[in-house]
Amino acid sequence: MVSDPGIDARQLRRARERAAPQYGRAAVLPREVAARMLGRLDVVRLPPGAVADLGCGTGEGLRLLAQRFRDRLLVGTDEVPGLLPRCHRPALERLWQRMVGGASHAVAAHPHRLPLRPGSVALAWSNLALHAFEHPAEALREALLALRPGGLLNFSTLGPDTLRELRASWGPQAGVRVHAFTDMHDLGDALVRTGFADPVMDMDLITLTFDTVEALAGELRHLGWSNALRARPRELTSPGRWRAMALQYEQLRDGGRLPASFEIVYGHAWKPEQPRRTAGGVDVVRIHRRAPT
Repeated sequence: MVSDPGIDARQLRRARERAAPQYGRAAVLPREVAARMLGRLDVVRLPPGAVADLGCGTGEGLRLLAQRFRDRLLVGTDEVPGLLPRCHRPALERLWQRMVGGASHAVAAHPHRLPLRPGSVALAWSNLALHAFEHPAEALREALLALRPGGLLNFSTLGPDTLRELRASWGPQAGVRVHAFTDMHDLGDALVRTGFADPVMDMDLITLTFDTVEALAGELRHLGWSNALRARPRELTSPGRWRAMALQYEQLRDGGRLPASFEIVYGHAWKPEQPRRTAGGVDVVRIHRRAPT
């Protein structure tokens, strides 16, 4: 079961809005994950229809998708208008069209209420956005509704080993300082319950390194991934408390750098032409594990 992530949606939107000017410089991990997601599409055949980037942010994924799907309508949605690449201004929209080529649009929309005609989308793509949705199961249902029969959902999200070093360094405070993320097995089950067919889940463990824990915190802030838990402390973190956490983290320093792990969960599943089950009435989720990188 995909549990309530305990996110304060308003706080998360504010964090993402503040991150917009720096996001492009900080988005090393999202760009790497997007490239790996594109590789998974090499052997996929899609029906006719649009390509939708759900949680498109500043539009980096849309630019990649436009290079792959030059003859399709591309639609990006994000609930933070300030992140959208064209910002609804004609001059920026013309520039955006020249950058991505073809017909593309980016619109502000809540992930639980997508402005997409049911059955119009061939590919629903979502890169490192699902973990930030207030109710991920609702977002999956909206994606299924937008897809046409035979259409594909292809997504990545953060798994439970993400920021495990930071979580360990906060010790007993970790539950209110660091987000928890859904296990890929639970996501696979959620896809089945939603009505998707033939879900496949796998994961990578990507480790980034930083000079200091402050540099890691800055990177998370510039990605819009700062603490937005409903249970987060509302007062400023005291210097002494921060130093205690940083000293714990320092024990993990390796080769002069501090590691930060990101478990990247990949999933894809199809909207069935008709409900598909095994002879025994059971849906099967295939799980693959990859070596850490």
